[in-house]
Amino acid sequence: MSDPLGKPGQFPYTRGIYPGMYRSRLWTMRQYAGFGTAEESNERYRYLISQGTTGLSVAFDLPTQMGMDSDHPMAAGEVGRVGVAICSLADMERLFEGIRLDAITTSMTINSTAATLLAFYVLVAKRQDVDVRRLSGTVQNDILKEYVARGTYIYPPRPAMRIITDLFSWASRELPEWNTISISGYHIREAGSTAVQEVAFTLANAIAYIQAALEAGLAIDTFAPRLSFFFNAHNNFLEEIAKFRAARRLFARIMRDRFGAKSPRSMTLRFHAQTGGSTLTAQQPDVNIVRVSLQALASVLGGAQSLHTNARDEALSLPTEESVRLALRTQQIIAHESGVTQTVDPAGGSAFIEELTDRIEREAQLYIARIDEMGGTLRAIESGYIQSEIQNAAYEHQRAIESGESAVVGVNRFQMEEKRAILIFRLDPELEKRQIRRLGELRAGRDKGKLEGSLDRLEAAARGEENLMPFILDAAAAYATVGEISGRLRKVFGEYRETGAST
Repeated sequence: MSDPLGKPGQFPYTRGIYPGMYRSRLWTMRQYAGFGTAEESNERYRYLISQGTTGLSVAFDLPTQMGMDSDHPMAAGEVGRVGVAICSLADMERLFEGIRLDAITTSMTINSTAATLLAFYVLVAKRQDVDVRRLSGTVQNDILKEYVARGTYIYPPRPAMRIITDLFSWASRELPEWNTISISGYHIREAGSTAVQEVAFTLANAIAYIQAALEAGLAIDTFAPRLSFFFNAHNNFLEEIAKFRAARRLFARIMRDRFGAKSPRSMTLRFHAQTGGSTLTAQQPDVNIVRVSLQALASVLGGAQSLHTNARDEALSLPTEESVRLALRTQQIIAHESGVTQTVDPAGGSAFIEELTDRIEREAQLYIARIDEMGGTLRAIESGYIQSEIQNAAYEHQRAIESGESAVVGVNRFQMEEKRAILIFRLDPELEKRQIRRLGELRAGRDKGKLEGSLDRLEAAARGEENLMPFILDAAAAYATVGEISGRLRKVFGEYRETGAST
């Protein structure tokens, strides 16, 4: 049996995917941001860049995530609330005004409408005269975890998987440097899973995407190098370090032994980490700074390729500029003052870390085997198995907090009366009206013949077997909105209901 640790940069990548890790290059410091209108988010992005962030990460509002325009009746009260409102190419142009897309990497946390938002982004790059083959970034594009953890789905799983594999195929030719999916354990953990379940269900989802791509005729070493992952960082410091190591090792073995990948790049699990939003407390919010620092350090010791650090006030509101800056400074202190970047694998060889790594890998493998026996991830989702496992774990975790068995500083231990007011960020209450008014102006000024023709061709392609990405791009270029593009696909694919039925 081969050495389970190996060397950094070599199979099975337990100790990191690059030989030099942070001695050669630091992780990307990517602060997640987006709120209100495109102009307001653009201002925050420019601020973050001025403060030293090395990658942008876009948060979209719920209507954008759900394929609804800002003037949709169900969007009322949600426009720009948990992310930026992007209805069309015009909004995306404003979002990146003055920011060269060939000078920054961009991650977009978007799933059901990922193909549409990526089309907007590519068109903005073309209008900046950027060589799109050099665009670097990530689109989350992970629909399976929406069915088990978040709920921002539109279509039933099987047509949703078609859109994803179409994006894989198109991007492998047109955007060779772009990460076409970020398979997310983050939201699985936020929904209440354990560390083992986060690894197991994330990699089970990865297996489903890979199988779908293979069935669509793609070669494993063509698309696998652009797969990426997104994990959570919680409070159990040593367990989190081991979790990242176990996920990397398990993925390498799955790719080599299950799928027959030959390229080392296909076997390397590249991941973004974000500190745990669900661990933040409204009580004594300054204590969140300590939580985030420990979680960020665990991510670095676990070998993350990029990192977002949450702000201390996110349990109360969208973060203020001051708290965002402090969150970014946390990463910069770890990178430049802590000394942990001076050695490739600071945690490697610790007996406890290695035992934890083995245990997490072993228990995650059992979950994956169980899902295989059920017929795969789609069947496990349709039966409710994965959802039930997460819900049970969340219940046990909450029970432990409420009983005092699990300590949460400021909540069930070491409480105190808050003696000072906390400055929180407040959105402009008029932003929704402005966004809707601007959307109306866009609708009135479009070439209706060109618009309807592009949407008709998209609908026809959805009814057939052609790759959808070129048709989505054409509709986006005609200033079709997110809602209009999603609406045509809804006509063909239907909508998903939690019972598994579609309409």
